[in-house]
Amino acid sequence: MLGKLKIQEKLLLLKSRSGLRAIIANTGWLFADNILRMGIGLFVSIWVARYLGVKQFGIFNYATAFVALFYPISSLGLNAIIIRNIVSKPSDREQILGTTFWLKILGGIVSLSLAVCCVYLFRRDDNLSLWLVAILATGGIFESFDAIDLLFQSQLQSKHTVVAKNTAFIIVALLQVILITMQAPLIAFAWAKLAEYSLGAVGLTIVYKVKGFSMKLWRWSFPLAKDLLKESWPLIFSGLTIMIYMKIDQIMLGEMVGDKAVGIYSAAARVSEVWYFIPTAICSSVNPSIYAAKEVSESLYYQRIKKLLRLLVLVSIVIAVPISLLSERIITILFGNGYAEAGYILAIHIWASLFVFMGIGEQSWFIAENLTKFSFIKTLTGAIVNIVLNIILIPKYGGIGAAIATVIAQIFSCFLVNLFHPKTIKILKIQCESFMFIKV
Repeated sequence: MLGKLKIQEKLLLLKSRSGLRAIIANTGWLFADNILRMGIGLFVSIWVARYLGVKQFGIFNYATAFVALFYPISSLGLNAIIIRNIVSKPSDREQILGTTFWLKILGGIVSLSLAVCCVYLFRRDDNLSLWLVAILATGGIFESFDAIDLLFQSQLQSKHTVVAKNTAFIIVALLQVILITMQAPLIAFAWAKLAEYSLGAVGLTIVYKVKGFSMKLWRWSFPLAKDLLKESWPLIFSGLTIMIYMKIDQIMLGEMVGDKAVGIYSAAARVSEVWYFIPTAICSSVNPSIYAAKEVSESLYYQRIKKLLRLLVLVSIVIAVPISLLSERIITILFGNGYAEAGYILAIHIWASLFVFMGIGEQSWFIAENLTKFSFIKTLTGAIVNIVLNIILIPKYGGIGAAIATVIAQIFSCFLVNLFHPKTIKILKIQCESFMFIKV
């Protein structure tokens, strides 16, 4: 009964004017964080791409894609679950954070080992690719400090971690500019990326201490770790499959066509995927109120999910239409004529954002309904579809074929698969209302 009353108090706060202000403020900080990263990051990335040239830029993105495939193992699919647990059990905060921290360290080590072993199988004679993957994958270990970020997200106080992470980001962005002016080798940019992860970890630790918390109070709990992994393992595999159908195209292009094709495709993907922070930022702020609403009112719970999906679909369409129409001009202005072929790829690839936005939004519902296992099936289907289509389309159409495969895979994973489970018909109807702006 006491727990119920606490949840009701939280819901009343979220419904109040001050609670709404907290959500808007938190979302604003997350947007400011990602807009800064989008602006500066895209600018520096374009500069790096122009400096390295198509082939070396392709090699770097091939390595980055390889590391990304194993990122879900370092994050362990815990983020949304940890936020939910801190909201519902604030008294267990130190135990939750301590257990999360050590689990993520273990996950980072496993991710690093797997990434290096796998790239060795593909390119055992390519020492540059091996070193790039090893350096970039080490960053996953430092992301264990993101446990601090999850605490502040659960309290709608993301401004503290935004300052810490962006300080590290800006320092490294300046470092990359210096590396370009010094005509540094490709591998130096991988070390710069690792520096960003390590500086970000230091920044989070400082913020945590300044706000009056102490990491010394964090406690490891094996039973809690077991429970967390029991709940998150479908999300881990789901994350792996998401990364497969988001990044396997670059790896397959590299193996089937060449590093230059990866460079061209990566330029288009960089512009297309830079917008993916928007649904993540919105959901990070809205999810606590959705979880609290479910405990009190089913009607309010679904009302908030509907509003969330409508907003995400609308925003994605507003982004996709102009970029698709102006894709060639955007690419040549940003990356130069050497990347001109990426314009055709961008015109297609940008439409994956519609279903990516929808997919990120529906995860709130899948977690609240304890349907994470079916979430894995959805993303596995998308990954299989993407791989099969890449095998068929890449040899004939190159990067354009990979872009078509990505869009179709997202449609299957985030939308069509919901047809095949009785419990997900409900969220499918909400998706249709959001997408078509009609009630079904």
